[in-house]
Amino acid sequence: MPSVVKINVLTVSEEMREELERRFSGRAGVVESADGFEWFELLRPVEGTDQYLVYTRWRSDEDFKRWTESQSFQKGHAQAAAQAGGQGQGEGHGHGHGHGQGPAASGAQLWSFEVVQSAGPKSGS
Repeated sequence: MPSVVKINVLTVSEEMREELERRFSGRAGVVESADGFEWFELLRPVEGTDQYLVYTRWRSDEDFKRWTESQSFQKGHAQAAAQAGGQGQGEGHGHGHGHGQGPAASGAQLWSFEVVQSAGPKSGS
């Protein structure tokens, strides 16, 4: 069974970029212990877009769904919201509505893919 990739596309204004990255760094290590987790990357836009990509790879779609429903996921998002200035539950790194600074992202989409080909660096001899 191929791995699945989930890419959360977050629209982030120039003035909120640093805040978004700070919120993610505050959650470092939370997802790595999830069953079925394989990889995470936060991708900062370089030119031509205001969209960050949150790339995660999972053993299966079920593993990803279990993670999003887990207490660790909820706790990580609530912790990021608290670090953002005491906001309410569920705001996390960029989602939701609330008081204080509010969400770092003004929009979000979730893209899903199956890995059909993968490559890494070749070993030289």
